[in-house]
Amino acid sequence: MPFTPKTPYLTTDGIVEIYNASQSLLGIVLIKRKYPPLGLALLGGFVDIGEKVENACKREMKEEISLDVEIESLLGVYSDPKRDKRFHTVSVVYICKAFAMPIAADDAKEVMVVPLKELELDQLVFDHGDILRDYLQTKNEVI
Repeated sequence: MPFTPKTPYLTTDGIVEIYNASQSLLGIVLIKRKYPPLGLALLGGFVDIGEKVENACKREMKEEISLDVEIESLLGVYSDPKRDKRFHTVSVVYICKAFAMPIAADDAKEVMVVPLKELELDQLVFDHGDILRDYLQTKNEVI
């Protein structure tokens, strides 16, 4: 009988920064989720077997907001067993960049570009508010 390890599900999330043609940051992309848990969230999803995590991140961004993104940096790895009430997930979170307006698709019911000063971190599902707090520290923003 082959060994089947029991491990957390591997996911990836992207903080997608939207820039205009003059390189000014307009805000980051948040979605209203189409499926439970409902609410505002970062973009992301599961890494497929045989897929690089960074490729999964780019794929998920394309599927959910119809944009090709450039990965700028790794923000961190989030592994609290309670971060997703459905089951234990570990998420690799990247900061990404795009130069067009997003369009909701796939798991995204609605999409919005939110200026950093207007983020309402307590309104996000999962641990996405905590992730964005870490992100804002890298930008020297305080909310």
